Amino acid sequence: MKILHTADWHLGKRLEKFSRLEEQKEVLAEIIEIADANDVDAVLVAGDLFDSFNPSTEAIELLYKTLKRLTNNGQRAVVAIAGNHDSPDRIEAPDPLARECGIIFAGYPDSHVSTCELDSGVCVLQSEAGFIELKLPRHHTPLRVLLTPYANEYRLKTFLGLENSEEELRQVLQKRWKELADKYCDDKGVNILITHLFMMKKGEEPPEEPEDEKPILHVGGAQAVYSENIPAQIQYTALGHLHGFRVMDTTPCPVVYSSSPLSYSFGEAGHKKYVVLVDAEPGMPVMYKGVQLSKGKPLLRKRCMGVDEALQWLSDNPDALVELTLVTDNYLTADERRRLTQSHEGIVTIIPEVRNPEMLHAKGASIDLSQDIEELFGQFFQHRHGQLPNVELINLFKEIRAEQSEE
Repeated sequence: MKILHTADWHLGKRLEKFSRLEEQKEVLAEIIEIADANDVDAVLVAGDLFDSFNPSTEAIELLYKTLKRLTNNGQRAVVAIAGNHDSPDRIEAPDPLARECGIIFAGYPDSHVSTCELDSGVCVLQSEAGFIELKLPRHHTPLRVLLTPYANEYRLKTFLGLENSEEELRQVLQKRWKELADKYCDDKGVNILITHLFMMKKGEEPPEEPEDEKPILHVGGAQAVYSENIPAQIQYTALGHLHGFRVMDTTPCPVVYSSSPLSYSFGEAGHKKYVVLVDAEPGMPVMYKGVQLSKGKPLLRKRCMGVDEALQWLSDNPDALVELTLVTDNYLTADERRRLTQSHEGIVTIIPEVRNPEMLHAKGASIDLSQDIEELFGQFFQHRHGQLPNVELINLFKEIRAEQSEE
């Protein structure tokens, strides 16, 4: 049984003033080509389908067209869950119609998918809150999928009976996953867990969440879950949230973040992006590999000593989206800024690094509003309080910004 794992599409995402929709169309078409070329039986999309709770009409249309094409006219099952950027209700809204095409949506941790049978041979044989068993056209053995969309504290309290402690979150998830696995996941089928959570190996340093990403690890969010909480019957865990391809653990099974299909912030500048192909058969360890994606504009960070060096570098990198740091003795003049922006269509931000201390402490020095909002927040905080904000305060600031986009 061949399975393609992808996640974190963030349809509708913008990078400052730059829309990424055309790049998303290209890379999703590439993912469809990979699924077809490798003749996969099922596709798993592990959350953050959209970038916001209220995506544009264009982003919604792109999602539905892509998922429909991924089904290969109903011959292939597609399972997509909500991430922390998604509205669970919006994700589940088209489920009755989508299911007729072989697309299964889950928005909540206790989502219940109705059983069904398509003319193509895709069937939902069994279903329970957080679980489905699928029959695929070319296989006699079933595909069992434990589904855990993103859940913040409120949803976990509401749907899973969570109290407040970190340990109970892990215990509740582990208990629920084990109940489902013990009930349905024997060695006569392929057993998969798909979830959009922050998962790590216990005792290891937590990886950083993506820059400009709505954080999960914060007050009111969902704490880290450990790979040891995964039931022993599970053969592969398909994760979403972190934007890089990462194997978090190989015990009790491969626990894998597939990566986002594009670099969505300059913290991901230069990163390679992947989908994961999984070969699985009942009762056996799976084989898996990352398949690198090639579409989309590269994100580049460059530090230049002066305007002339910057102009030359920009001319050598015409197709990238650029964060440009410019080291100068004085603030940029309007003419210098105009020369830079007219020389390259992909300049997202220009960060002046002024070396002249007299300019830095001048009373009349202006604020560079082209900087990232978090940089401006840090400078304002330092101006008011004499020190930079700590990590907890920066994460809270990110959370407030993210909640504004949801509203």
